[in-house]
Amino acid sequence: MRVETGLLGRSLPQIAEWAKRVEDTGFDGVITPETGHDPFFPLLIAAEHTRRMTLGTGVAIAFPRSPFVVAQIAWDLQQFSGGRFLLGLGTQVKGHNERRYSTPWPAPPGRRLKEYILCLRSIFTTFQNGARPDFQGRHYQFTLISPFFNPGAIQHPHIPIYISAVNAYMCRLAGELCDGIRLHGFNTLKYTREVILPNLEAGAKKAGRALSDIDIVGAGFIVAGRNEEEIERAKQPVKQQIAFYGSTRTYMPVLEAHGWGEAGMQLHRLSMEGRWQDMTSLITDEMVDEFAVVGTPEEIVPKLKERWGGIITSVTFGLGLPDGDQGERLRAMIQELKKA
Repeated sequence: MRVETGLLGRSLPQIAEWAKRVEDTGFDGVITPETGHDPFFPLLIAAEHTRRMTLGTGVAIAFPRSPFVVAQIAWDLQQFSGGRFLLGLGTQVKGHNERRYSTPWPAPPGRRLKEYILCLRSIFTTFQNGARPDFQGRHYQFTLISPFFNPGAIQHPHIPIYISAVNAYMCRLAGELCDGIRLHGFNTLKYTREVILPNLEAGAKKAGRALSDIDIVGAGFIVAGRNEEEIERAKQPVKQQIAFYGSTRTYMPVLEAHGWGEAGMQLHRLSMEGRWQDMTSLITDEMVDEFAVVGTPEEIVPKLKERWGGIITSVTFGLGLPDGDQGERLRAMIQELKKA
């Protein structure tokens, strides 16, 4: 099992030293979300100051960027990192595309993203071998380029593409076209077994592949504390995250799989009223236990392996980077996870 961690709450001046520490601690990769900052630029800094671990967007929002814009950024990062870049893409939801990114939402996202990935692959092929651009889709096209706009061949031209997927179509798309799937943090073992894996495998079979050909990245939330008081305190931000994601109708099937559909509707109504602080009270400890691995530092790795062993192939593991003895404990935890 590969072990990666996420880049959260780090300013640009901190990234170089932080990335070196992540690699030295034993992580196999680092990912950057598109939250308060651009997801690509920090990876350029991380690539300069690391030598071994993979560097991925987890995830970059696709539709506000054209395929050619993303292809140029990905190509440069792949070359600069020596072939360590993983391109993670996601769609976000209609409201954020239209009202935050000023990006039109002309059709459902699934088939648009499929076309987007096919267009990207076509651009990469042209970059590498000068093939005539001939991709013509309903939403995206790549039919024009001159040598002046072609960056040219690189040593590692295959850029792995991962997508974030929750619902059935996106899981099938990941199985059919992608190198990997990034399971949303808002996910449970039950939903993974009943919805994600069957659809992922169906997509893989359609493309003549096996489920084992796809890197399945996930593990959900982690709630860790040295005692019951610390664990209860650590639950609160996780409950806030569960409430936030649960208020989005796109993610409702995850709640419905557990019979929590009504709670999802209540969360949505509260979010529309701007009552964010009230939403957390709807998240029970039973929900936390389904969405998160909960325990002391000594319990976390065995519980992760018990829950996700044999299902995921890469785990996103974020417990920070403490110094001294605690840093050694984290290094030991990472090595133990790699044995799964």
